[in-house]
Amino acid sequence: MTDKVDISWMSAPEDHDYPAAESYLKLLFEEAKAAGYIGQLHKAQVTGFKAKDILRASGLALLGAGNAHVDKDRKKILAGIKLSPLLLVRQPGVKVIVADGYHRLCAVYGFDEDALIPCKIV
Repeated sequence: MTDKVDISWMSAPEDHDYPAAESYLKLLFEEAKAAGYIGQLHKAQVTGFKAKDILRASGLALLGAGNAHVDKDRKKILAGIKLSPLLLVRQPGVKVIVADGYHRLCAVYGFDEDALIPCKIV
C-alpha cells in the first residue's frame, strides 16, 4: 500500500456505467433478469462499503497497478478527478457481483483498503 491520498467521488454513477453493467450482467443472467437489475440499480440509493469488504464479498482477485485500466483510475485519483460509484448486485449466499467499477475498486484498494467506496447495491 502507498501513502493515503484523498479519493474524490461523484454523487451518482455516470450514465454510461449502467449499459456497461448491463452488458456484464447479461453474461451471468438472461436479458430480462439483467435488465431488471439495472432498473433496480437506477432507483437504488448510494451507500458505502469499505474497499476490502467489497473485494472479499465479490471473491474477485485484486488487479495491480500494472493493469492499464487500474493505472488509468490511479492517475485520476492522484489528479483529484472524481470517480463514479460502483454498481453492485447481491447474490445471497454466494457473492456480490461488481457489475461496474471493478477497476476503480482495485485502484482505490491500492491506496487504502479501508477507503469507503460509494456504491449502489441491489
